[in-house]
Amino acid sequence: MANPLFDAVFAPLSDRSSALLQLADGSEISGDAFFRMIAQTAHALQAVGVSAGDRVAVQAAKSPMALAVYGAAVALGAVFLPLNTAYTAAEVEYFVVNATPRVLICNPKQAESLGPLAKTHGAKLLTLDAAGAGTLADAMAGQSETLTATPCTANDLAAILYTSGTTGRSKGAMLTIGNLLSNAQVLADLWRFTDADVLLHALPIFHTHGLFVASNVSLLTGGRMIFLPGFDQDVVVRALPRATVMMGVPTFYTRLLDDPRFDRDLVAGMRLFTSGSAPLLAETHRGFEARVGHRILERYGMTETNMNTSNPYEGDRRAGTVGLPLPGVELRIMADGAEVAPGEAGVIEVRGPNVFAGYWQMPEKTAEELRPDGWFITGDIGRQDADGYVQIVGRAKDLVISGGFNVYPVEVEAELDAQPGVLESAVVGLPHADFGEAVFAVLVAQPGTVLDPAEVLAGLSDRLARYKQPKAAIVVDALPRNTMGKVQKAELRKTYAGWFAP
Repeated sequence: MANPLFDAVFAPLSDRSSALLQLADGSEISGDAFFRMIAQTAHALQAVGVSAGDRVAVQAAKSPMALAVYGAAVALGAVFLPLNTAYTAAEVEYFVVNATPRVLICNPKQAESLGPLAKTHGAKLLTLDAAGAGTLADAMAGQSETLTATPCTANDLAAILYTSGTTGRSKGAMLTIGNLLSNAQVLADLWRFTDADVLLHALPIFHTHGLFVASNVSLLTGGRMIFLPGFDQDVVVRALPRATVMMGVPTFYTRLLDDPRFDRDLVAGMRLFTSGSAPLLAETHRGFEARVGHRILERYGMTETNMNTSNPYEGDRRAGTVGLPLPGVELRIMADGAEVAPGEAGVIEVRGPNVFAGYWQMPEKTAEELRPDGWFITGDIGRQDADGYVQIVGRAKDLVISGGFNVYPVEVEAELDAQPGVLESAVVGLPHADFGEAVFAVLVAQPGTVLDPAEVLAGLSDRLARYKQPKAAIVVDALPRNTMGKVQKAELRKTYAGWFAP
């Protein structure tokens, strides 16, 4: 009996002597050396009681060793549970209580605060720092460098990824071996990955983008990764001439566009830039193409589904859209229990081998969002045009209902962003005595520009229906974002909740 994900992604490394990971300091780790790291990690985890089905929680800095823990968990048939490195001990406690991991791996500096928590809830605490040192490394010493993977099926769990929890308790999305492998195979084919590719990897690996999209696709196809601890602009600029592909979030690309070193010569060897995890401004899309001749490939995914859609590798990459449904993925736009006509807005639902198995320990939430026939209600509002291209309008929870009319923030934001001097904007609904909710805009000025909110709003008078126009606006230095670049609209609603109070 096989272990499908391990066999496809990690097993081929066992006899690969060529470089797999190129690190920021210029050193390299070969494929076979990384496989031995996985093997020793797996045996160290087994020694502290980890077996098939056990959860392995990791809150550690990005490093080759941290990635090896993922490979080891897959090899053992365990369930990998990556945690955002920004979480506090109080936040980590929720995940430990909810997921009951057998092992909790953390930075040595966090051992004092997380040690009692792990002990109370029956988890073995191991430590791992960015350099690969800690009690996990100690436990690996002397362990066997050979490995036979635990047999698994495509329906067995491979990972639990927790949602951001902006509207209540975080939900643990249960992702199966089949979910992860099928998505990696589709993306590798769609984006034309080969063993000749060098992926510039500056994303975190506690998130589906950096872990399951970037890492799995590269490993599956036998390429190399320039494996950076994060996005350091100088390091990225120096690395780009050695890369062929970069996966990023919009912030990566806006920062590069602000750098005079970023030009066509620098990226002469690049064949693909992809963007995800947050909407890419059409202005960024156009500016990027004008600067270096590349059209960024934008796609759309979720914690619960990995990737759902993608603009084509060959063909029309349309700014402002996330492309077409992936092969094997069904997508529909629903409103009032029925599928809407092309171009009309509604809630996006998807079905396919990428869709998760449900929420860990939350059967009621699973029943609310995952239909018995396999359709997942994403909570994203979107449109699909007659050609099949999907545009994300916003989250259902971000929809503004003002005076009984639906206002889709992305439509208002696009018009605001087009106004002179506006770098970017965020639109939310705030409580209003007359309208129920009033449209409110938060603006960021372009560098060196002083914005007058009243002038910006006046510029919308002949661009949007009156009910869509913000009732007020404010200028801030920067929009609040999470680690993946998504604007935190819940924070904006909380901050400005009393703006229209009588």
